[in-house]
Amino acid sequence: MTSLSPGSADALLFDLGRVVLDIDFSKAIACWAGHAGCKPEAIIARYVRDSEAYRLHEVGKISDEEYFASLRASLGIGISDAQFLEGWNAIFAGEMPDVAELLPRAAKQMPLYAFSNTNRPHVDHFSKEYADLLGHFRELYLSSSIGLRKPDAAAFDHVVAAIGVPARRIVFFDDLAENVEGARARGLTAVHVTSPRDVGDALEALGI
Repeated sequence: MTSLSPGSADALLFDLGRVVLDIDFSKAIACWAGHAGCKPEAIIARYVRDSEAYRLHEVGKISDEEYFASLRASLGIGISDAQFLEGWNAIFAGEMPDVAELLPRAAKQMPLYAFSNTNRPHVDHFSKEYADLLGHFRELYLSSSIGLRKPDAAAFDHVVAAIGVPARRIVFFDDLAENVEGARARGLTAVHVTSPRDVGDALEALGI
């Protein structure tokens, strides 16, 4: 269990998906299936989330068109780039519970940052759609911009150096265990977010 106490942090670092913004990937599948005229189950059976093309797209190494072409081939559906994009951006399902109240409160006490594995179309979408909420972050470190992704050591080292405080004084929130482990391996204090309460409980422990 992560040990948190008042005065033990100088900065808070948040993953975005399922920590700040709710994600529902079934919305993408349903959209694509509708355009392709097939059952969602057919797409689910073929979709590989962490494919090589997915990872390259997240670090800005391939274009949206190249990623959608890879999906067209792997999913076996002949839909357009615009239709892929529509589903791709449909996954954002609103703010996580309580986060709109927690972030401004925390931002009054210390700087907030975000660190997310994401891609250009998602960044374009959520930057506009959730501008007010994301405005509480001093800086967003996004894999498609920095060319590095969690849980790689180089990605955490880059973000820690950019924030400019010791890793152990940064509390990092993420919903994926491998990212939490990756952060701890680089010296950060990390909280595994498995429910919306976890963020509030951690902030309370920090005296926020």
